[in-house]
Amino acid sequence: MYTNPILDDNFPDPTVIGAPDGWYYAYGTQTRLADGQIVNIQVARSRDLVAWEHLGDALPQKPTWAAGTQKFWAPHVSHAAGRYYLYYSARPDDAPDGALALAVAVAGNPAGPFVDAGQPLRRGPGFTCIDPMAYDDPATNQRLLYWGSGFGPLWVQALAEDRVSFAPDSEPQALIWPSGPADDAANYHRLIEGSWVHRHDGWYYLFFSGDNCCGPHAHYAVLVARSHAALGPYEVQQAPVVAANAHWLAPGHNCVVTDAAGHDWLAYHAIDPAQPTFAAIDDSEGYARRVLLLDRLEYGPDGWPRVAGGGPSWQPQPAPAGPLVP
Repeated sequence: MYTNPILDDNFPDPTVIGAPDGWYYAYGTQTRLADGQIVNIQVARSRDLVAWEHLGDALPQKPTWAAGTQKFWAPHVSHAAGRYYLYYSARPDDAPDGALALAVAVAGNPAGPFVDAGQPLRRGPGFTCIDPMAYDDPATNQRLLYWGSGFGPLWVQALAEDRVSFAPDSEPQALIWPSGPADDAANYHRLIEGSWVHRHDGWYYLFFSGDNCCGPHAHYAVLVARSHAALGPYEVQQAPVVAANAHWLAPGHNCVVTDAAGHDWLAYHAIDPAQPTFAAIDDSEGYARRVLLLDRLEYGPDGWPRVAGGGPSWQPQPAPAGPLVP
């Protein structure tokens, strides 16, 4: 059995992967630790998805093009041919309007240290170039990168074979646009971000998160769309996969990880109402303390995934099957 949170520290925008060495690795957005140390990209590991050990900083050396920034967000790590690729968002030092960029770093070990490729992968205005997620499509053998959005759409584009650049003949393709009234405070779909693609029973599920992640007016949830192709078109499910309840606020920015028995689990962050803030690096995110939660995904008769009860669990739950088998 286990009880949320599985990691009771500020660990936003999580990615969890199973590595060939038999460990699960979790990566999270930049944070300030209790001793004042700033960690650019957090990394932790676990044998069972429940008990986690902090490993420190996966990106201890900032890239030269972002040496002065304290904006390293939303990491995603993929593994191919013995190398690990860390995709993340960062604010370039020369960004005139503070805009973020997509970036990639490489390591030979899932814990790092990752070394940046030397230049941003893509720049964009405002907060459009955020939340990258790399996905290898088994149907087409394409290497794809999803990202977005800053009140724009979720995007996808093919990566080159080197995985640190875009394919030369590729162009960004918009997949899902914000929808509904922009002035409706209850509308999760007015801002969308945090793409995560997962294939299950012939469907490509594009999970994403909606509205406001942080601050005193945080209003956030995990949403989902599906398609029979990685590049869409996607049908959007209006009901959230998981939304706030009395025990957890603003759940979102998820990943999907599969346990040793083949069951899918949603790992995501949420705000604990009993301890909603911490001594953050700055106040740009409202000092929101976002801890790591885990809940099993259920697929209904119609094929749509959701978390039981529609909200994060807070009582003891059956733990994932494990440990991970290399």
